[in-house]
Amino acid sequence: METKLHSPNSMPLSPTHGETNSTTIASEAEVTQSTTEFSQVTQSPERWVTLQLTWAGKPFSLDIADSDRVLDLKTALHDLTRVPPERQKILGLVKGKLPPDQGRISDLKLTTGKKFTLLGTPEGDEIKDPAQLGNLPDVVNDLDIDFTKDPNAVKRYKHDQRNIRKVKEMTDKLSVNIIHPLREGKKLLVLDIDYTILDTKPLTSGSLPPAECARPKLHEFLEAIYPYYDICIWSQTSWIWLETKLVELGMIGANRNYQISFVLDKTCMFTVFTERDGQEWQHSVKALQIIWNHFPQFNATNTVHVDDLGRNFALNPQCGLKIHAFKNAHTPEAQADRELDKLARYMVHIAPLSDLRSLSHANWKTVLKSLPRS
Repeated sequence: METKLHSPNSMPLSPTHGETNSTTIASEAEVTQSTTEFSQVTQSPERWVTLQLTWAGKPFSLDIADSDRVLDLKTALHDLTRVPPERQKILGLVKGKLPPDQGRISDLKLTTGKKFTLLGTPEGDEIKDPAQLGNLPDVVNDLDIDFTKDPNAVKRYKHDQRNIRKVKEMTDKLSVNIIHPLREGKKLLVLDIDYTILDTKPLTSGSLPPAECARPKLHEFLEAIYPYYDICIWSQTSWIWLETKLVELGMIGANRNYQISFVLDKTCMFTVFTERDGQEWQHSVKALQIIWNHFPQFNATNTVHVDDLGRNFALNPQCGLKIHAFKNAHTPEAQADRELDKLARYMVHIAPLSDLRSLSHANWKTVLKSLPRS
């Protein structure tokens, strides 16, 4: 694991008055010894097989675990050859058609040394139609699911060998760029961007100025909670989009009474599999354990994850706080939105608690109604 202190020109590192320069960064030993929900799960040894393949006349080999899914095989082939999954044609691996992405590798009954052929054009070598090119963001806001209402699904996720291994792989892969030092004794806010604090569509299309795309009271919300929480931004977009959004919104590089400590993008997420209404279903997830492995001062007792998509809480539903999506920023209804005002009051109210696991954030608005107006 590698953690870097990085200072882009647009990302000031100097602490504001009265703050502590204390940033606790996990060592390899601390990551290994980290007391977590995942580390408490007993794992049986995994079975791995080594496959041999040929692509474009070149030989390759790859290792795959029985607990992996077909999607993981396609992803590994993409990493080896740059052929994206939608263009991959796999010949000779199984009889007949390859199962869908959620299919388990164990069901394919593969053995070490199995040979197959991959056909497909790698990224960058395809013939492109200029009319089809664009700068659309890579966020899909489709059907959602509430895992706080399905504890059995959460249990399956946490005990899934593949998910446990993916958390470790993402932890090892991640290099965190610290924008502003973490402060001793603070809780952690993990905050989504798209449709949580920003109407993405008019920003990326340029139909509205950035300030008019932001959810009302965005900066006031962050300033209100900052005395109690360090702030991490975690977005399901690529870094180039994420950096642009933060700068255009004035969240980084501006003179505000809050600081963003670090930022994560979609490369820190991975796909999980479950069932929904009796059908196989897959989606990406934000596993907070990846952050906790890097910064052991944070855990389920002092972390709040705010997002408009409940499925992003799949591995840590108790830490998740869902707010309704912010869209149609140009309308009077959107400009009258006061969700962040309410959220600020709630988060300041719970900040003194030593263990946030005693709360059900699903009821945050009910709690809010019982609080006296300031």
